[in-house]
Amino acid sequence: MPAALASVPAVVVPSRPGRGDLDPVLEEQRPGRLIVSGDDADLAAVLVRLLRKDLLATVEVAFVPTSRRSAAAAAWGLPQDRAQAAALALDGAVSAVPLIRDDSGGVLVGRGEVRNLRGEAYCDDTLVVRGTVRRLVATPGPEGVSSQRGRGVVAATGRALQVGCAGAKVVVDGVEHPRVVPRWVWYRHTTDWLLVRPGGP
Repeated sequence: MPAALASVPAVVVPSRPGRGDLDPVLEEQRPGRLIVSGDDADLAAVLVRLLRKDLLATVEVAFVPTSRRSAAAAAWGLPQDRAQAAALALDGAVSAVPLIRDDSGGVLVGRGEVRNLRGEAYCDDTLVVRGTVRRLVATPGPEGVSSQRGRGVVAATGRALQVGCAGAKVVVDGVEHPRVVPRWVWYRHTTDWLLVRPGGP
């Protein structure tokens, strides 16, 4: 844990914490600002619980990544250095930013991949894939969800990114979905989440 956070009350929870791990903490502590120290999947798990508890608009979230390769930190312009991220977590301003959900009950905070895709994908009305591609990469950002330019993939940003295919593997924030899927959707939720990040609102 960075030295800057030594005096901050801390609760240790498992990796990718679930309802039983987080809900009691949220109910007992009633945090105004929650500092998540972990990887991208841990941050996503926390946001899922805030979503389920209807706390997205009231609990500020700061992120101190355990890896300098955090896609979430890159997507949102957060420090990769833990000491700098901790300082920001304590004193940084808050911005309301889009929460990107998927149709399996999860959220996307850094990087999503649809691998070995054979089919079509649309970002809103823009056709971004038709045919076979090795991977489609999706990232969240201030304007919604984006498809990243790649071989056979058109870059686009919108409210939703929809995939229909013969069956593909999906990896979200480093976690592989347990089943091959024939369709997948990432979309912007109606309520933003409150992220502590450089520059504030």
